[in-house]
Amino acid sequence: MGISVAAIKKLVNEKYGIKIDDEAAEAMAKMLDEKASEIAKYAVAHAKSSNSPKVTSEDIDAYKLNLGN
Repeated sequence: MGISVAAIKKLVNEKYGIKIDDEAAEAMAKMLDEKASEIAKYAVAHAKSSNSPKVTSEDIDAYKLNLGN
């Protein structure tokens, strides 16, 4: 599925008031997609270890705590 380049372009423009070129937006989208996959993998494992049938916000928070954030 992935994060769309259009979403990245919109985010950067609206949040920071500057345009981002296609190549940079593609690179950022790829990085964010990889990070989202990492978070999802951890959250799924955490949910399964708790015998939960679904991932919850607590599983995402566990990822943040695991990183010391």
